[in-house]
Amino acid sequence: MELEYSQLSDKELWASLQTGSHGAFEEIYNRYWQRLYVHAFKMLKDESEAADLIQDLFISLWEKKSDLDIKLTLSSYLFTSVRNRVINATDHHRIRDKYIESLYIFAEKHYSAVEETIIEAELSRLIEREVDKLPGKMKVVFELSRKEELSHKEIAGHLGMSDKTVKKQIHNALKILKVRLAGTLLKATIMGIHLF
Repeated sequence: MELEYSQLSDKELWASLQTGSHGAFEEIYNRYWQRLYVHAFKMLKDESEAADLIQDLFISLWEKKSDLDIKLTLSSYLFTSVRNRVINATDHHRIRDKYIESLYIFAEKHYSAVEETIIEAELSRLIEREVDKLPGKMKVVFELSRKEELSHKEIAGHLGMSDKTVKKQIHNALKILKVRLAGTLLKATIMGIHLF
């Protein structure tokens, strides 16, 4: 039986396949698989992908055998189908690659933002701890200046001291904090975070 199918023309094989002949399908597969694979591989440059593409083509050929209306030759139909499938696969890869790249960029930006927020919170915590260690009056003056954003004059009026004393207290507080937080301040500067 196999010998008979191998003697048939493509046109006869196609007619036989459309009636559901497994022998005709097997002969078409044996006759074209290797050539179609080489054709796909030349375009895709990937053995596994080329083999999968040809397998899918033959599965589709079997499943749609009764619905397909081949206008040209079987050979033309098969090679055109391979070319179209390669184009679709290439477009799919391009879209997938763009999607993966955009996901990577999003994740990188999102991670950086989250990381920056965590570092900023950690830096603020460290600064808060060091501010708490300042001597009593100096701490109060510094917090009114930095947290409440009061002017030297407002602080002086609030605490009953001179502007000059307020200025000196803030200057001394900053000096102490800069020494204690040297590494932290460097990290903040590198990240573009303004702490004082």
